[in-house]
Amino acid sequence: MKSKIIQDFDDYRALMNEKLMEAPNNKIIKRIFNIDTNTYMPGALDTKTKEMLGLVASMVLKCDDCIYYHLERCNENGVTTEEMMEIFGVANLVGGTIVIPHTRKAMEFWEALNSEQE
Repeated sequence: MKSKIIQDFDDYRALMNEKLMEAPNNKIIKRIFNIDTNTYMPGALDTKTKEMLGLVASMVLKCDDCIYYHLERCNENGVTTEEMMEIFGVANLVGGTIVIPHTRKAMEFWEALNSEQE
């Protein structure tokens, strides 16, 4: 069973994505979503690596929704907690101490993801 923090995020994201896709005159949004999906497909870099890069970028840009999204994808792609701590370290080094509050939220979400697997 999903924890509340994960379920709330997933439900809200699904609902709002559905509304965006159904809205009229949304060709640009649909194309952006398509590019996003294709970006994380395996290429010279595997999907796991791309998701880790996306997570660091999202943390540096301080986007909690993006952070949660990439945390879920990292979890699905087999990122370990040891790897995650290094990802958090890179994000904090690059982004500075302003990233620390987002790292706290990311840690909470990561722990929730991992507790589901136990």
